[in-house]
Amino acid sequence: MNEPKVIVLDIDGTLFDDEKKIQPKTKEFLIKAQEKGNVVVLASGRPASGLWYIAEELKMSEHHGLLCCFNGSQVVDCTTTDILYNTPVDINKGREVLKHLRKFDVTPMLYKDAYLYVENAYAPKVEYESRLCKMMVCEVNDLAAFLNWGTNKILTAGDPAYLEKHAKEMAAPFKDQLNCMFTAPFYFEFTEKGIDKATGRVLVEVSPDFYRPTDVVNLWGDPTKAKTELGWNPTKTSFEELVKLMVEHDMAKVAVERAEEHIRTNLAEYLEKGVVK
Repeated sequence: MNEPKVIVLDIDGTLFDDEKKIQPKTKEFLIKAQEKGNVVVLASGRPASGLWYIAEELKMSEHHGLLCCFNGSQVVDCTTTDILYNTPVDINKGREVLKHLRKFDVTPMLYKDAYLYVENAYAPKVEYESRLCKMMVCEVNDLAAFLNWGTNKILTAGDPAYLEKHAKEMAAPFKDQLNCMFTAPFYFEFTEKGIDKATGRVLVEVSPDFYRPTDVVNLWGDPTKAKTELGWNPTKTSFEELVKLMVEHDMAKVAVERAEEHIRTNLAEYLEKGVVK
């Protein structure tokens, strides 16, 4: 008998297609994988409330699937609903972060039970985050004063260009104590490092090598290599001609390789070949 495998899946852009749905073939193989003893883990920055409906669709509660929430600071067993691992930010440290963030033009958010707590319910990304996480929005006057629990994540939303400019300053007082990182161009968040309280040794932290860079607004290129090695001359190809060439190439590729179908099923094909045997 083969040893069980653990299949860890990000949600958007991996498990979900562009329509925020799981393709039927992917769903079929993930359920089959669990029936054969493999463990499915949903790994996300979302709280459990934003993952349960996905777990139900994949029948993870029947196979002790796991929800890795808040980018790793909490792990939940789908069958028992037990919290197997939980490393929230200390209350006092959380208050310090929230007070520090007052210096910046950002929108902090806190999670607790079924509520997303903010100081301005109409600020950018609040509605988006509440819908994504299946939470109700609750507005309070002062998040720092209101915080009386160990929160798993302090999320800040802001303009991408502004966040890129001020991220180091926002993180500076806490960079050695917390994980301070971009999780989207418009999101910068703070989570606790995994620490053995008996020894003080850091068990889990996010490597800077895997920090997600912000999107680049402007790109400048040098066509010299294309000219010298490919003989391509941009001055002889109009923009309209370039678009026509690109469309013709893509249409031919779709017709020959059925590219769209391949993109939609590649996760299932991988599972079929590499996991489900």
